[in-house]
Amino acid sequence: MSESRETPQGPQTPLGSGPLDAGAPALAGRAAELDAAGPLTTTRDRFVLDDTVYLDGNSLGALPRSVPGRIAEVIGHEWGELRIRSWTEAGWWTAPERIGEKIAPLIGAAPGQVVVGDSTSVNVFKAVIGGIRMAGKGCTEILVDATTFPTDGYVARSAARMAGLAVRPVEPARIADEVTERTALALVNHVDYRTGELNDMAQITSALHSAGALAVWDLCHSAGALPVALDACGVDLAVGCTYKYLNGGPGSPAYLYLRESLQERFESPLPGWNSHADPFGMEASYAPAEGALRGRVGTPDILSMLALEAALEAWEGVSIEEVRTKSLALTDFFLECVAAYAPPGRVRSVTPTEHRRRGSQISLACAPGPDGAPVAGEVMAELIRRKVVGDYRPPDLLRFGFTPLYTTFADAERAARVLGEILRERADGEPAAGPEAGSAPDEGSAAGGDAG
Repeated sequence: MSESRETPQGPQTPLGSGPLDAGAPALAGRAAELDAAGPLTTTRDRFVLDDTVYLDGNSLGALPRSVPGRIAEVIGHEWGELRIRSWTEAGWWTAPERIGEKIAPLIGAAPGQVVVGDSTSVNVFKAVIGGIRMAGKGCTEILVDATTFPTDGYVARSAARMAGLAVRPVEPARIADEVTERTALALVNHVDYRTGELNDMAQITSALHSAGALAVWDLCHSAGALPVALDACGVDLAVGCTYKYLNGGPGSPAYLYLRESLQERFESPLPGWNSHADPFGMEASYAPAEGALRGRVGTPDILSMLALEAALEAWEGVSIEEVRTKSLALTDFFLECVAAYAPPGRVRSVTPTEHRRRGSQISLACAPGPDGAPVAGEVMAELIRRKVVGDYRPPDLLRFGFTPLYTTFADAERAARVLGEILRERADGEPAAGPEAGSAPDEGSAAGGDAG
């Protein structure tokens, strides 16, 4: 499935009103009050940050302060001194399931159902093929979220070809109407990576189960940003990355959720030695391990794995409900500030206004230039040059991710104010892009920034 080149369908909320400085003191003052009132008033100190407004945590989370020292210890002592002994003495061998247990509460999973390792794409492949193998023999198709991140679609199509099934793209809101007894499973994104729309996990999963199909969810843009209830919703399989709202670092390992009642039936399409019931027996025949461990494949990437484990310390004492409360307050406030600062008609929100349908990002469609050409890339480049980092998706979307553990209301106000300045300069005919902004759009929307 290729990425659409059109503005996503969805809410089209016009933004922009009075002169740039009309409400600036009041909004800045409110931001300070909101930051002082909480929640999560001190968790920002757990990250390495500077005076840049960083609103791209939905692509790559900021560096937790707990990581550098831990990695230095892993390299210097565990690798440098213990060497091979670290697989047992330093706990390297059990890291995939141990770290999975730390992620489980953030995605609403009881113990014993989450294993960490491999990339999101590899785990999507495991989940889709594994789900197809558990489905009924009469199934002829799988459904794929029509708005999915492209990689999920690519993998799903390949998996379906291998299994001899058809693929049918369906809008998430239409899955309940489109699923049939011939559907093996549906692969659905919890949050739309372009618009930030939150899909109804409970309703879609229930509809799939009513037709006898399995529910496979991609949590890349929701885990760590809002409450996820895999067990409560009866989700069958789920995957997610850890380098966005979980702040695990670039390319940090993904995770796979296997519902406990399905684990004995799950047959991995990648049966590696790490998922063998007796991995050091070196048997020629394969016998899967018990439980979620059968989702493992090969030797874990220990440096990235242990960096992720250290990064998860930033969640100590944090309630995911508080994260959601602050996320919604931040995105509401940002929209209010954009409405106050942006010139009329230059941007409009394509992110749902209803809280129940909103993830933790705001996507703004940017009006084209006088010649009709898209200008979102140039606007984002200038934002980055002025130390407000978001990203954009062609042709016209400006994306701003809000990570409640470290994003402040002052960040939201400043980002909206700088955006308003740039849009007004462009409206007045002044060039907005500086000489050093030429490559910034590629930095803001780097390959692999959404999933991988």
